[in-house]
Amino acid sequence: MAQDIKELFENDKLSHERMPFKHEDRFLQKLEKALPEKQGLKFDWMKVAASVVVLLGLSIGGYYYFEIPITDTIDVQVANESAVKNTKTLGDISPALKKVEDYYLASINLELSQMSYTPETKELFDDYLVQLNELDGEYERLSQEMAVSGPNELTVNALIDNLKLRLNLLYRLRAQLKEFSTNTTSGDAVQQSI
Repeated sequence: MAQDIKELFENDKLSHERMPFKHEDRFLQKLEKALPEKQGLKFDWMKVAASVVVLLGLSIGGYYYFEIPITDTIDVQVANESAVKNTKTLGDISPALKKVEDYYLASINLELSQMSYTPETKELFDDYLVQLNELDGEYERLSQEMAVSGPNELTVNALIDNLKLRLNLLYRLRAQLKEFSTNTTSGDAVQQSI
């Protein structure tokens, strides 16, 4: 009684027959009992966990690979270099100290602009300018120190004393130039009388 299914379909003997009611559902239930599917939920969690482990590994590896080592000494050097570029003046501390600084700087510049020298006084004038340049360098160093360590009473007093000293040097130079000119004028008068 074995019949070939192909022959039955070809002869159209099965086309008019219908499947019994809920036959497909019963077939799927029997199939599920015979060959149950494994739970996909545990497998999906394993994929997620593996992905997390891979991402963490790549992140940590990338962090150490691209990390730029910064040491404390480099930080200190950078801070000192930026402080050298950014010097503080007395005017940065308070308006009253700015007035003091402006007064001395204006007086120094006025004295320098009023002085004239002759070939005879050039050596004396140059000596004073060397001393003024040294004091100006010291003023810059004190300003940088104040930018690094912050303003304190000693540094502020040293800056003001530096300005006073420069102005006093110019007053002495002016007095010596005046004395030199009076000596040469009186010497010229004595020579003319002889």
